[in-house]
Amino acid sequence: MTEQLESAPSTGLRERKKRRTRDALLRVALELFTAQGYEHTTVDEIADAVEVSQRTFFRYFASKEEVAFTVVSMVEARFLDAIRERPADENPLTALRNAVTRAWESVGEAIEAVVPIELHMRTYQMIESTPALLAVHLRRSTELEDAIARVIAEREGVDVDEDLRPRITVAAFSGVMRLTGRMWGQREDASLDAIREMTARCLDHLGPALGGDWRPGPGRGAPAVRTLT
Repeated sequence: MTEQLESAPSTGLRERKKRRTRDALLRVALELFTAQGYEHTTVDEIADAVEVSQRTFFRYFASKEEVAFTVVSMVEARFLDAIRERPADENPLTALRNAVTRAWESVGEAIEAVVPIELHMRTYQMIESTPALLAVHLRRSTELEDAIARVIAEREGVDVDEDLRPRITVAAFSGVMRLTGRMWGQREDASLDAIREMTARCLDHLGPALGGDWRPGPGRGAPAVRTLT
């Protein structure tokens, strides 16, 4: 019994040390990536900055690529969870919009527990401007779209492989989200509030762009949406 009581605090201490090491490697890697470029940063540089061995780095991360997308993966997982938690009476597009709004409202604290928000935002901009990472980002986006479509199909009670509506809805929504990220990444304000506002403004245009009449004239009214400028 005494041995069990002594091993529990010891195990907890080891886990905390592992978490601190992992978080330190993650933060240093993202700082280096955003300061000097992803392709100009080596694993040895990251490990040396944290005063650990290369072997220790690979104990926590399989590659530089995994480090670059660690926080992005966490944000995506929270978005998927938010979709699953939306009320059943919401239509798919409403559920997607409310899920992303909820995710942006809650994800800040989760990100801050790992790295500063500002660093995450700079990392996102770095991914968008690094060809090797952008290719990976687009592949990951396709995989995420498939996962979201399956969640939407399940909540609507349809077969995602037979009914095209879940994939079409998600493709339209995801296209707007990618546009949002690209436009936000080109602006100086790299804050969570800025991307949340940009998301809302872009999504305001989704319905009118798909089903509205764009041309003003007799009997026609301009879509009541906010401009993006």
